[in-house]
Amino acid sequence: MGKKNKKKDISGVVYSTNQNYDYSYDDEQEEETLPPNEQDLRIVLDRKKAGKVVTTIIDFIGSKKDLKTLGKELKTYCGVGGTVKNGEILIQGDFRDKILTLLLKKGYKAKKKGG
Repeated sequence: MGKKNKKKDISGVVYSTNQNYDYSYDDEQEEETLPPNEQDLRIVLDRKKAGKVVTTIIDFIGSKKDLKTLGKELKTYCGVGGTVKNGEILIQGDFRDKILTLLLKKGYKAKKKGG
């Protein structure tokens, strides 16, 4: 089976003679970041490759920039590495309690999910 090419839907655009015209796609719009008291974050303990433990923060509603900023703050607070991928913040190690405390202190609605 071959790979299918994903093309963006540009329905409604017929043709433009303007050489500087740049079509903007509807799906590229950033979501507005909700204030901390309206966020409902979940903190999950997960095992990634080779059985390494990762604390994952999910259900953040907002822009990628704000998510990365929060991720950087959490990594610094915990003193470990991590990343922001697919709308989730991944922190290396089990820091559920520490992260929960910080998020609640900052005004986020957050709770642990799972065991």
